[in-house]
Amino acid sequence: MGYFGEWGRFRVCSGDPPSPPLFLLGGGCGYSMLVLNDQDIAGLLTMGEAIEAVEGAFAQLRRGKVVMPTRSTIMLPEYNGSISFMPSYLEESKAQATKIISIYPDNPKKGLPTTAAWIVVNDPATGQVRAFMDGTYLTGVRTGAVSGVAAKYLAPKDAKIAAVFGAGAQARNQAWAAATVRKLDEIRVYDPIKPAVDKFATDMETRLGIPIIKTASGKEACKGADIVLTATTSKTPVVKREWLGDRVHVSAIGAFYPDWRELETAIVAEAKVVIDEWEAIRLESGDILIPIKEGAMTESHVYAELGELVTGEKPGRTPSDGLTVFKSVGIAIQDSSVANLVLRKLLKIAV
Repeated sequence: MGYFGEWGRFRVCSGDPPSPPLFLLGGGCGYSMLVLNDQDIAGLLTMGEAIEAVEGAFAQLRRGKVVMPTRSTIMLPEYNGSISFMPSYLEESKAQATKIISIYPDNPKKGLPTTAAWIVVNDPATGQVRAFMDGTYLTGVRTGAVSGVAAKYLAPKDAKIAAVFGAGAQARNQAWAAATVRKLDEIRVYDPIKPAVDKFATDMETRLGIPIIKTASGKEACKGADIVLTATTSKTPVVKREWLGDRVHVSAIGAFYPDWRELETAIVAEAKVVIDEWEAIRLESGDILIPIKEGAMTESHVYAELGELVTGEKPGRTPSDGLTVFKSVGIAIQDSSVANLVLRKLLKIAV
């Protein structure tokens, strides 16, 4: 294993280096820092591994073994964007990382992704930076992974059809995660942007080996679906209760502000509701806050935090359950757990 000068190629095995290569910043016998881009991370990370890492992180959160300040966000209404700062530390797995993430819904009009992110991984014992990672791909995978964990506990065991709202990067990872935890026969996709749907269908059918059905409406996508996944930047509901069957699991991850939501009130008020974490939900989740404000439900309607299912304190889906909803706004432990998983895998092969 070696590098050239202060900024150069980092070879992780005896064969050819990854392409494009990883980098090692630093020199001599002192401190050095790995720099990884999205392609590097994609080559190291599977959805199954990410789901396992995120599930473990939520167990640690429930056991009180996590340090996680509230997400700090600066809103930039002039540009219809936001930039957030998300640090966390998992005590049991010794995983520390901080993510900076920007969300700009108008970016696709400029040929740019809606979400861009960067992750700094520190050594918790010394504070030294161990790695600087492009966090855009990792954010998508970890967001899919948390829905995968929720589906593991809440989706019908015999689920065969999933419907995905949205055809962007987040939607791809939602579909990937659902197909990882359930043996699906088909995935339906709806998005008003037809070229995005076409590309989603082509790419995901190749990746997953599952038929991808392009639909003309959200109602059509939901008909007969066992799992419904929303990954949009809509400020108003995109899914109606009347479109859903009686035994369906819904995962909503797209709305991330208190006045935005993807699900209409009737869905949330009827369902067995599980959330990622109360502190974040109270600050950012319109899907929960708006029905409460409307008087359709109270906080006590929420059945559990995800960590309670993971640790076995409460059961997930039971035979009597019909509609279930998982709502996540995304929390920092998802990033620290998956970023450190990537780093551990890299260092394991760097011999």
